[in-house]
Amino acid sequence: MPLLLRPPSPLPPSSTHFPATTPKLNFNLSQKLNNFPQHRPTSLSASRNVDLFTQNSGRKPLILGRRLFQIGTTLGKWFGIRYIDGVMERADTMFKVRAAELRKILVELGPAYVKIAQAISSRSDLIPPSYLEELSVLQDSITPFSNKVAFSLIEEELGMPIDEIFSEISSEPVAAASLGQVYQARLRASGQVIAVKVQRPGVKAAIALDIFILRFVAGIIRRAGKFNTDLQAVVDEWASSLFREMDYRKEANNGLKFRELYGGLPDVVVPQMYIDKTTQKVLIMEWIEGQKLAEVKDLYLVEVGVYCSFNQLLEYGFYHADPHPGNLLRTYDGKLAYLDFGMMGDFKEELCDGFIEACLHLVNRDFEALARDFVTLGLLPPTSERDAVTKALTGVFQNAVSRGIRNISFGDLLGDLGITILAVLEGIAISFDPNYKVLGSTYPWIAKKVLMGSSPKLKSSLQSLLYKDGVFNIERLESLLNEMRRARLDKTQVKKDEFDKKIAARDILSFTLAEQGSFVREIFLEETAKGLDALGIATINSIASGPAAYLPFPVPILSFPLTDEDVINLRNFRRIVLLVSGLQDSGVEIEKINENQRSSTMDIYQLFYRLPPTQDIQPVLAVVNELPSEQQQQLYSLPSEVLARFLSRVAARTVRRFLL
Repeated sequence: MPLLLRPPSPLPPSSTHFPATTPKLNFNLSQKLNNFPQHRPTSLSASRNVDLFTQNSGRKPLILGRRLFQIGTTLGKWFGIRYIDGVMERADTMFKVRAAELRKILVELGPAYVKIAQAISSRSDLIPPSYLEELSVLQDSITPFSNKVAFSLIEEELGMPIDEIFSEISSEPVAAASLGQVYQARLRASGQVIAVKVQRPGVKAAIALDIFILRFVAGIIRRAGKFNTDLQAVVDEWASSLFREMDYRKEANNGLKFRELYGGLPDVVVPQMYIDKTTQKVLIMEWIEGQKLAEVKDLYLVEVGVYCSFNQLLEYGFYHADPHPGNLLRTYDGKLAYLDFGMMGDFKEELCDGFIEACLHLVNRDFEALARDFVTLGLLPPTSERDAVTKALTGVFQNAVSRGIRNISFGDLLGDLGITILAVLEGIAISFDPNYKVLGSTYPWIAKKVLMGSSPKLKSSLQSLLYKDGVFNIERLESLLNEMRRARLDKTQVKKDEFDKKIAARDILSFTLAEQGSFVREIFLEETAKGLDALGIATINSIASGPAAYLPFPVPILSFPLTDEDVINLRNFRRIVLLVSGLQDSGVEIEKINENQRSSTMDIYQLFYRLPPTQDIQPVLAVVNELPSEQQQQLYSLPSEVLARFLSRVAARTVRRFLL
């Protein structure tokens, strides 16, 4: 026989928050199962009034016109009242009232409209606070449908009486959403506390009708507005994901895959799925206790979510496509839990590379390349005017980029890409830190990906980023390497390491000498050879300038003119020495040498006295003994490689000077 557990009564639909003591699945549970009163199984047959949501979802669509009339009159009336509010100058005073009315209208219209509202309810930077509060209620506190219907469906789907499946089950749902509602229960066989999600009756029929209408309206809007985007295809894609979400067997398999890929990440929790006890309309999964991430001011867990999102998008390409705040929890032991795996997405490799390139080009203010990235990501049509797009992107991002990457919104960058996972985290963080921007936290992982990845496209993009017209831009490489070092979750340790020369040198050397750092190692070898070549010329000029001063006529053989490229190579050589030494650049650059100095002498000491003193390099030398043996062997082989490149450049310069 089932033991029915009765938590406190759920809040009325108009409430915007669950109090801290309300037991509800995965949110703020304050009581254990066995603390609830026990009831006789007669409660199982107790019926409840069917709410408007279920009535609209469950009945078969009579005719298309009737549904269009219902939608048109309901929404039309609300927009008309809002217009009257504006005319009568009472829009501000009636703002909260109209927001509550809109939420009730969306619930009455059914799950398709609730899902649309959920998609935008996490963007506090886009939605007015009053509307945000009301729409956020739609995430988990929609009026539930009848317990009698729910329990009968469980027995029908699982093929046995409910008391043979569970030893305990809550007598009321602990959460109710657009497609189903959730009960807390205990498995009779194992005693494990689990969550039981039951699908709403008639939900598929209601959604199918509304999608048909939305698709028809999308076609009209596209033709009237002359949009390049295929709006009907967007509706089709969204509809496909929504119908996949209504198959709980697919959701269980998605959750299983998500747990395998990301459940082992630091401070990430993914519930266990009971595949053998899940059907198309009933899902059984591990019970997770916690609070909504949006209700707790925990910026660290937002950072954890950013890291997990990075892995979803850029490592495995399998991402959570419905990460509204109701699906992101802070567990009571301070971890981030993911829920509801009905809507998942696959991020294709070309989109992954295009996304990384867009971030790189945005941070480095390469707006012309960013315009190409937007075409790759499908945000712009290939036929768009590239110059006009570049100018527009420059106007949008220039001021934000000049103040740093933490001023760039991911919502602005992603546009209509459809990937809300990072935008949702940004919206949650903004609610308690208005200055927070996800890109500032994501960029270290992007830098790590582009430096360590094996994608030929990313390598080509990195090459283009670091070399402009054949001239090496070491500042960009320094920035990427320093950002990569910060790609950790232990923020306290990162801040401490930033001032530790030995650790900084170890990180840079370890990466450069590893197989994954081969691309950067080649750059260091080539630029070091260039720097030594320029240093040799500067040295010859400095030595020859003494005797040449006493000669009554110039001797061309004693002078090797320094070019602009040579001066840049000297500057880069100095910066490379500082970088691999784990030392911060003082910011003082080699002054530009004028033409007379290039043709006669150069103050070579200018280079040497700005290099780090011996006592600063000694801790770095100790790092070599801490490197793995294979990396030490790689390090010992570098001088010969640099020498070979250096001699090749000297020979080429000599041929150009005397034979050409």
